[in-house]
Amino acid sequence: MVDAVLAEGLVKTYGKVRALDGLSLRVPEGEVLGVLGPNGAGKTTAVKVLTTLVRPDSGTASVAGVDVVADPAGVRRSIGVSGQNAAVDEYLTGFENLDMVGRLYHLGARASRERARELLREFDLEEAGDRVAKGYSGGMRRRLDLAGALVARPPVLFLDEPTTGLDPRSRTSMWEVIRGLVAGGTSLLLTTQYLEEADLLADNIVVVDHGRVIAEGTADELKAQVGGERLQVTVADPAQLGRAEELLTPLAVGPVVREEERRGLLVPVTGGAARLADALRLLDGEGVALDDVGLRRPTLDDVFLTLTGRSTAEDDAALPKEASA
Repeated sequence: MVDAVLAEGLVKTYGKVRALDGLSLRVPEGEVLGVLGPNGAGKTTAVKVLTTLVRPDSGTASVAGVDVVADPAGVRRSIGVSGQNAAVDEYLTGFENLDMVGRLYHLGARASRERARELLREFDLEEAGDRVAKGYSGGMRRRLDLAGALVARPPVLFLDEPTTGLDPRSRTSMWEVIRGLVAGGTSLLLTTQYLEEADLLADNIVVVDHGRVIAEGTADELKAQVGGERLQVTVADPAQLGRAEELLTPLAVGPVVREEERRGLLVPVTGGAARLADALRLLDGEGVALDDVGLRRPTLDDVFLTLTGRSTAEDDAALPKEASA
């Protein structure tokens, strides 16, 4: 079976910035790969290389068995792309946008119109199909953009942060649409900053930082790498955060993550309730007052914090705009 996407050792530099630094990844046919990382990690650069918009400096990549450098036109015939910003003509109606895409694919006038109506129904845009897209909500524009990427029924789809900036309701709606595509057999590479998005949608996940894959596996496998439960502590006085870290570090079975903004610590532990009792005893004995304390299971955010020392919400401003993820 041919992999839907296969990349090995991709390197791409912008001036002195190495946006991709030997990145390798694989999307088996019919599966979803979630590419997780903060802004500036290299996610969007990887998508640009794989969709033939940017030529890599070195490394190899193929999509649907076609080399992205040797035959970019062949790759484009097999893919659909929906980027961070909806590629919608605001002055055309929803129907006209999709009909235009069909004609650009040389589907013919009748086939383009039929495909446009079909997609409007599938994406719950039928009633808005005759309205100018300028009046669409952000969620409607994003659905229309995704519909446009599917006009030619591509076997491989690239979604670059498809729900960034959407409200929770619109985000949930997009997730349902994406689930439907996967159920229909579409192979999908999804980049995202949302941990729950990768957890819900992806068969496998790669965590990217500074242009390299630093971890990969299923969501459960990645969480297992971080260990068991997390002791989550919030001190009442920010000045006591350092003392709390000193006291709790001996209980930790991995790196303690310090979260200055919330006056908190995340301490990986084993032993559950027993370690919680130990922590309370230590802190109380030293007069460290708490606003909150508890135990929780690891999340993908914990994975990223453990691997990189920072949250996925933090922005790496060092990369130029065209190289940012």
